[in-house]
Amino acid sequence: MAQFTLPKNSKMTEGKVWPKPAGATRLQAFRIYRWNPDDGNNPRIDTYYVDRDDCGPMVLDALLWIKNKVDSTLTFRRSCREGICGSCAMNIMGQNTLACTMGIDDCQAETIKIYPLPHMPVLKDLVPDLTAFFAQHASIEPWLKTESAAPETEWRQTPEDRARLDGLYECILCACCTTSCPSYWWNGDRFLGPAALLQAYRWLIDSRDEATGERLDNLHDPFRLYRCHTIMNCANTCPKGLNPAKAIAEIKKMMVARTV
Repeated sequence: MAQFTLPKNSKMTEGKVWPKPAGATRLQAFRIYRWNPDDGNNPRIDTYYVDRDDCGPMVLDALLWIKNKVDSTLTFRRSCREGICGSCAMNIMGQNTLACTMGIDDCQAETIKIYPLPHMPVLKDLVPDLTAFFAQHASIEPWLKTESAAPETEWRQTPEDRARLDGLYECILCACCTTSCPSYWWNGDRFLGPAALLQAYRWLIDSRDEATGERLDNLHDPFRLYRCHTIMNCANTCPKGLNPAKAIAEIKKMMVARTV
């Protein structure tokens, strides 16, 4: 029987157990993935204890508490703290989500486990390399493309046409959906992934855009679009409650409709 194992230099080891804060009566344990590309060591899992009475309610609050009061070398992305920027996307208790909107109590665990977004190169600790992810987003040309003469004021749109964009424009490009997609794990170099395709559909159905045929031509490829197998991980994990799988299915319907 074939056996598949991680390369030796990527196998996780047990890391440091940091001291519990003195005098704390309500503790929350965190086991956090750590990896420094500069020290030549394997990834490790460090254990921290957070004083809940001295920390905010969100997982991001706990990470900031650890960085500020325990271990300043802990590295992660964060910005808005309001679920808008998508910077703090990571894998918390086995689910891709935003650390700023995930409550510590919502984890319902004695020990909360935190890892970087899966199946992406790691730059350091909880910071994934999203270079390819954003390049794929750029490849769908996410801007209004028109051939008509520009209006004097603005490109008008009816309320009904604007409403069709609901559930699409809210995407914050956090990469939670794309990094939860098995099809993307297998073909990430050629399959665009849920986030990029949801964004593609947003421009395909924009009533002001005049490049529908060109956009469909760009997606008509055995891998760029059709590697989606409707596994639905993307919809289940999206922190904004969006449904990329539905958007991808609608693109496929548009492909069929134009060939009839």
